Amino acid sequence: MPLAAQGRLEQGQISAPFVLGKVETIPSAILKEQRLLNVYLPPGYSPDSAARYPVIYLLDGSADEDFIHVVGLVQFFNFPWINQFPPSIVVGIANTSRKRDFTSPVANLDFLEPLGFPKRGFEQAGGSEKFIAFIEKEVQPFVEKSYKVNYSKTIIGQSLGGLLTTEILLKKPSLFDTYLILSPSLWWNKQALLRQAPALLQQQNKNNIKVYIGVGKEGKMMISDAEGLAQAIKKYRGASAQVVYDYLPNENHATMTHQAIYNAFKRLYPAK
Repeated sequence: MPLAAQGRLEQGQISAPFVLGKVETIPSAILKEQRLLNVYLPPGYSPDSAARYPVIYLLDGSADEDFIHVVGLVQFFNFPWINQFPPSIVVGIANTSRKRDFTSPVANLDFLEPLGFPKRGFEQAGGSEKFIAFIEKEVQPFVEKSYKVNYSKTIIGQSLGGLLTTEILLKKPSLFDTYLILSPSLWWNKQALLRQAPALLQQQNKNNIKVYIGVGKEGKMMISDAEGLAQAIKKYRGASAQVVYDYLPNENHATMTHQAIYNAFKRLYPAK
């Protein structure tokens, strides 16, 4: 049973499993592998109900990554005495190779060493186009077929996940209406994606989107890149994009995710 539906134990029961959600496995023809999704359903969810729910797609969505604490934040903001965020389904996309899936192709990896990153581990980099197609053509249709969803779709990505979230925003903006971009690794490929941003943003249809960009005390380049992305979206999307830039000076790359998502929910969904 989902955490939100937890009640009393049956007569005579002493203990029972504590279940946070569901685990789904889908075969991906695009990635040529089995992929795991962790799914949290909101309080009162029922396949027989007419109610439909927004979906939050979470990169780095394994149980040992960000799924549990993000679900906790969603549940917290859903409490009746807070009631600041709409009851939502959370779909955590578990990783098999994030360095492959979250990065665009590069001619060589020489740019990594001056930044302090070893080339080892990035040999298979460059799979972001396939992974975006996997989200668009396999994950979203599976979720929409399997669960009671509405039109609202949010994506959350941090670090390399923030890089991929930015790529989706720039190249496939209609896939989501809300983007939470946390500590994006825009340094990838000598900031190629950031340099492409103005041209890509100008080509977009002006569907309304919400964008939160958060960064901690993570060095001059990370902060400057995050600021530059926020400014570009504001400039070239204008009134069609609600953009929140959030600098968290008391957080670093490892600690900022939870606080940033908390801030994003508060800023993008003001208290009623």
